[in-house]
Amino acid sequence: MDCIQLKLCDIQGRLFERSLAYASEEFIRDFMNSEVARHLDSPYNKLQWMGEEYLLEELAEEKNLTPAGATYSPEVLYWIGYLHRFWACSRNEESRKIYRIAPAKTMKRNYLNLHTTDPELAIEDLLEIYRQRHQK
Repeated sequence: MDCIQLKLCDIQGRLFERSLAYASEEFIRDFMNSEVARHLDSPYNKLQWMGEEYLLEELAEEKNLTPAGATYSPEVLYWIGYLHRFWACSRNEESRKIYRIAPAKTMKRNYLNLHTTDPELAIEDLLEIYRQRHQK
């Protein structure tokens, strides 16, 4: 991971943190399956440098964001956004695929155990949780 990719992780973390006006699970689902996320997944796209406020506006135009509902804490939202982008950058995986493996509920449920863990180890743990869940 280079400094540019780490900056993208921070931008996505702050974007998720700013989503408190929306139902968190739906916001995360909508974002991870959006064109905005697809643009962030690409090696270079000007949208990557527009900042979290602009990304939130773009997402609101693309999706019908649910303005009411349960929200996660800002700390949890930041971590989910940061780790999802770290995963996308470090493993060159699409946001949609990452979301299928680690949806919002899984991320929130594992926050306390994983938020202080090295991001690579957290991703490995989330992949193991996914494998175990799908072996049954």
